[in-house]
Amino acid sequence: MANILDIRRRIRSVTNTRQITKAMKMVSAAKLRRAQERALAARPYAQMLTNVLKSLVSRAEIYDPETGAPRHPLLAQRNEKNILLIVVAGDKGLAGAFNTNILKAAARFLETEFGKNIEIETIGRKGRDFLRRRYASAPPRDAESQESPRTTIVGEQVGVLNKVEYALASALAERVIERYGKCEIDSVYLVFNEFKSVIAQRLIVEQILPVEQIGVAPVLQAEEMTQKERERALEAAKAAGVGLRAADTRAMDAAAARFAAAPVDYIYEQPAAELFNSLLPKYVGIQIFHALLESVAAEHAARMTAMDAATNNATDMIDSLTLAMNRARQAKITKEIIEIVSGAAAAQ
Repeated sequence: MANILDIRRRIRSVTNTRQITKAMKMVSAAKLRRAQERALAARPYAQMLTNVLKSLVSRAEIYDPETGAPRHPLLAQRNEKNILLIVVAGDKGLAGAFNTNILKAAARFLETEFGKNIEIETIGRKGRDFLRRRYASAPPRDAESQESPRTTIVGEQVGVLNKVEYALASALAERVIERYGKCEIDSVYLVFNEFKSVIAQRLIVEQILPVEQIGVAPVLQAEEMTQKERERALEAAKAAGVGLRAADTRAMDAAAARFAAAPVDYIYEQPAAELFNSLLPKYVGIQIFHALLESVAAEHAARMTAMDAATNNATDMIDSLTLAMNRARQAKITKEIIEIVSGAAAAQ
């Protein structure tokens, strides 16, 4: 049986660990609330931009009436030979299976697109470290290159998720749009964790280029939370006092949708086609920005759940060690009593 002093030291160590995990859980819960507020605050602009574009589609000739070819390069669809994959993971660990699931989804996508030239842009240190060990870094490929198909890392963004800025998403979107317009890449996909609430999340692979339909992004892969994960997240959210329901924005969405469907001939300061061409790149940037905000919120939710589970495990371990210590102490006392009684009996 272990020494009582050793058990006490272990209890003290686990107690200190429990204090740390509990503090991390509360910090993640506070950050989660702020991340939810930021994602919700960015939604009206994105919704109105989408509906303005929908309105412009019905008022501008975005497709050539004779050939049917799109007049904007972001609408052009080509055979997928060169693909750009943007992987949004986290900068830190201790978030359960959050980063692992994202990287598994990216690996599944790479397997399904085997035989094509795939370039990877990583956002987050965990994704960068994982993928850099498996694929070489290289400059962007030339669209007319005759090299054999390969997978390479062409860019990385580390330390930018602590405070997500629209400038980051806008710069990334401009770089992607420029390469797509030059036909250096044929499609762009985004891997991230879509967040609606603590118990409503899904891991998706979403296509952002080419733009097939305004307001609807094709989803190639989608993985919902399991029932066990929902229960854990529910317990952690209740313990931390985090809201479980997604914000009700139906009234706001309905008001924004009326703009696109209203039978009104709006007078634009610029021609409708010119305005559509200038707003469509912003639409791509908003998609990337929205994905970053949701991924950050999902990471904080995953870390809060993981730290809540660690805190509960530490409590169980303390109870088990306390029971073992009491048994050891009781056995020691019993042994001393037996020795005293045996000595007294021998003296008689």
